[in-house]
Amino acid sequence: MNTTHTIPIRNLWHMLLYAWNESPDIKLSALGDVEDAATFDALLKLMLAKLIRQRLRIGLGRDYTNESGLIKSIRGRINFTQSLKRNSFEQGQAYCEYQTYHVNVPKNQIIRSTLHYVGLHDLVKALDGINFIELKPDAIRRVQLECKDKDYRVMLGICELIARREMPTDFAGDYLQPVIERDALTLHSIYERFVANFYRFHLKGWLVTAQKHLTWHEAFSNDLLPIMRPDLMLEEKSSGKILIIDTKFTANSLVENRWGKQDFDSSHLYQLYAYLKTQEHLSEKHRQANGILLYPTVHGKNLSEVVQLQEMSLRVESVDLSAEWQEIEKRLIEVVTPTLPPPNPQ
Repeated sequence: MNTTHTIPIRNLWHMLLYAWNESPDIKLSALGDVEDAATFDALLKLMLAKLIRQRLRIGLGRDYTNESGLIKSIRGRINFTQSLKRNSFEQGQAYCEYQTYHVNVPKNQIIRSTLHYVGLHDLVKALDGINFIELKPDAIRRVQLECKDKDYRVMLGICELIARREMPTDFAGDYLQPVIERDALTLHSIYERFVANFYRFHLKGWLVTAQKHLTWHEAFSNDLLPIMRPDLMLEEKSSGKILIIDTKFTANSLVENRWGKQDFDSSHLYQLYAYLKTQEHLSEKHRQANGILLYPTVHGKNLSEVVQLQEMSLRVESVDLSAEWQEIEKRLIEVVTPTLPPPNPQ
């Protein structure tokens, strides 16, 4: 079975769809056998090619774009200043500002430029007439968020990920991080967004907030205090029950102490404790809030431990990302509440 960091490629594709805020429906999950891809990069290239070929069969998406220039007929709005400056009226022309509806728009430019970058030259040729542009992840993300077509949102998500993986990250001396570390950084972001959007899709009756800014509520202002942003805050609407979840994409959910004994990672526990402790005075529901550290594992037994501190409960949980996808969904629901039914199969 093809894997990336021993996560099956098919599971990774499901995680990506959730990370892009797309429900993994049959249409997108069954675009051929994703396990044909031997690596993470091969998966992105394969699925981008499949999706753009599908789009070419039904026609590329078009959008309105703003244009301006000298034309012989009146179109849109006449710019009199530019028209007079160019003496265009004497030539039977006018400088007009107008909109056109065509395929040479940012979403198609991003896709064609990405296809060129990954070497899919037959598809580049099929998109002839669409301009090449510089690929910037943040700009791609903005276009993706504005896009209404689901297949385009997924294609642009792939393009953003490809562009982001080529950006320099941290340096060690004069050298870039090795590929395996860059993969780990990418997977960390995917895992965090996947978990957040999974709960948004499946936890009906809960308010799910990602990266909520928590205040220290310090007695005296101190600009040196670090920002507190837990990965997830979940609040059940009917009961007010609060869960704070931090996703930790690490190789090991337990660490070895100086005597060779396996322990919880103290820094992770201290961080989660701070999230809960600094908010408990706000209300009774905050005082009774629970915290969860959620680790991924592969081919291992799920970890489920409770640390009870007075009235505060900290839990250390894990989900096996190498399991069958239905088992992964079932496990994520169990982590939050064992009383909820598993999500319906896609």
